[in-house]
Amino acid sequence: MTQSTQREQALTPLARSEPWDMLIIGGGITGAGIAREAARRGLAVLLIEQKDFAWGTSSRSSKMVHGGLRYIASGDYKTTLLSVRERERMLSEAGGLVNEMHYVMPHYKGKFPPPWIFNTLLRVYDRIAGKRYFKYFKKDAFLRLNPNIKQDKFLGASQFTDAITDDSRLVMRVLDEAIHDGAQAINYLKAESLITNEQGLVVGATLKDTASKDKDQTYKVHAKVVVSATGAWADTLRMQAREQTEQSFNKQIRPSRGSHLVVSQQRLPTSQAYTFLHPADKRAVFVYPWENRTVLGTTDLDHPPLNDEEVGITSAEVDYLLAATNSLFDDTDLNREDVISTWAGVRPLIADSGNGKRVSPSKEKRDHSVWLDNNLVTVSGGKLTTFRLIALDVLKKCQEVLDLDDSATQNQAINGDQVFSKVAPIHPKFATLPSDLQQRLQGFYGLQLDTLLELAHEEDLAYVTDSNTIWAEIRFAARFEQVIHLDDLLLRRTRLGLTLPHGAMTPLISARLKQICQQELGWNEQKWQQEVARYSELWQRYYHLPAA
Repeated sequence: MTQSTQREQALTPLARSEPWDMLIIGGGITGAGIAREAARRGLAVLLIEQKDFAWGTSSRSSKMVHGGLRYIASGDYKTTLLSVRERERMLSEAGGLVNEMHYVMPHYKGKFPPPWIFNTLLRVYDRIAGKRYFKYFKKDAFLRLNPNIKQDKFLGASQFTDAITDDSRLVMRVLDEAIHDGAQAINYLKAESLITNEQGLVVGATLKDTASKDKDQTYKVHAKVVVSATGAWADTLRMQAREQTEQSFNKQIRPSRGSHLVVSQQRLPTSQAYTFLHPADKRAVFVYPWENRTVLGTTDLDHPPLNDEEVGITSAEVDYLLAATNSLFDDTDLNREDVISTWAGVRPLIADSGNGKRVSPSKEKRDHSVWLDNNLVTVSGGKLTTFRLIALDVLKKCQEVLDLDDSATQNQAINGDQVFSKVAPIHPKFATLPSDLQQRLQGFYGLQLDTLLELAHEEDLAYVTDSNTIWAEIRFAARFEQVIHLDDLLLRRTRLGLTLPHGAMTPLISARLKQICQQELGWNEQKWQQEVARYSELWQRYYHLPAA
């Protein structure tokens, strides 16, 4: 099947003549979660995304599924309570995709926080979870396990537990469950404008196919309710909806950029996450293992007004993260030459101007907000961890527009009757795989795993060099997951562009990628070269190092 044929099939839902029950604009984790919950209630749901699924913040987070320990310290107990419960739920339901990760906070004499304060917080944290995760390591015991950490004035370290995920795969996994229950999802469809009726109520949107060579190709889609789940871009459509009735509008979204560096495990080996305060501004930063690499993050800075372009790290942020890491580890001396890749995402913070003072982005609350403006439901803010709760709040707001009884489905598992890790593949190839790969693939692909294994050639079951990804995942994504561009495949369906040198475009890997894209997408030599050039320019500009 060629890519053009795949695209034609993807666009067929747009021929629907009757209004959809719900049109969701935004294909990140929030939009996917809403589609999941709406579809399981029997609604006719269409989700669109102007770029690729998870293109925005949902592929550029810190990958952490966490309860928000710092929210307890700031007095926001409710956010921590809800987040911890959702973390535990996802660990239970999504093994292989969401996995436990130990975090340690080293303590130094005269430095904040002292062990007794931090350990008190951890005991509260564990009480909320209903589990005992907390441990305290005395100086000598910890240094035997972590000999590279700075030892001057070192007292000991506190350990707690949160979780880690592949955020982009989480989006695809939840979307797949929504589609399984009848939702439709299409990427590279931009909501150009809202459609309103004579009363000024939003009744649909005009969509533009941004993957088409025909720049004038548009579609008019009508829906009983339109949901904007566009994250940091949420103010744009809200403004359109309110302009129809000449309502005043104050922007609510405060874009905040968080950036990360990726280095090799050889340069900085880690089997657990370290959290500590940056020596310059006392913000919490992290060093943690992810996908056989070590990640340094994150920053938290106001970001300029957004457009449709990519977001990248700045030179100052590179220096900031390297300085933080080198302050914790003796003799590590990380520098720019050690950086494999970078990524930066924009958090959609809800600006809190109630006291008339502008606080730093790090001190803004991480709550989400839901608004209803002339039949347009807008949601923004919140955390990756609580995407299911955010979706439920959106559906509750939609009840003001739709006749929707969701009392029986409030607390179902994300994927219905079976948890991710309990989906049992029947394909004989599954038994030949290592146990850790079995668990990973079950979590990543769930009900689609047998399809992936059936499609896989024998050589596709091998790992792509030293990554956690096997070639079969690339082939499956190219065939079934609406891949339009090479960056869809290397930065979101898989994370090879973030974890392998040169964005994974080394000669051996590139040759195999080319073969798969020719076989599954029908790309000829000219198309392949166009995509390589496009991807290389994008990767160099936004996923590697900026000029010093």
